[in-house]
Amino acid sequence: MIIDKIENAELYYILDDKIAKAFDYLENTDFENIECGKYIIEEDNIYAIVQDYQTKPIGPCKWEAHKKYIDIQYIVQGQELIGYTNIENVESITEYDTDKDITFYTGEGDFITAKSGYFVILWPQDAHMPGIFVNETEYVKKVVVKIKI
Repeated sequence: MIIDKIENAELYYILDDKIAKAFDYLENTDFENIECGKYIIEEDNIYAIVQDYQTKPIGPCKWEAHKKYIDIQYIVQGQELIGYTNIENVESITEYDTDKDITFYTGEGDFITAKSGYFVILWPQDAHMPGIFVNETEYVKKVVVKIKI
């Protein structure tokens, strides 16, 4: 897992050409004025999901992880806690869904605060739990860029 400000995105271009393309999209799109929905960046290799929601308490949330895609989760507005733990530290509670590229887990982990202007990169070994409120529920607008491995 990596967390950083979008102003530093260029530092991560060297990781992979698709990651560079994803960051270019994040840096050059006006998300304040874009509708929620799915946006294709490069066929099924890179796409973005623009979403907005109210953050929630940790109680009903589950850990999740993906096998086919890396997530770059970029907070456009608001803030949220994002849980993180290595996938070895959690126990699966669902079978892997190949269509949705997701498995859900139970277990323990650590939480970071992702604020407006910050991004988090999550790899397949990074079980994560996004959308948790910091002090109280609040509006968040977020972009999740999915990068095929």
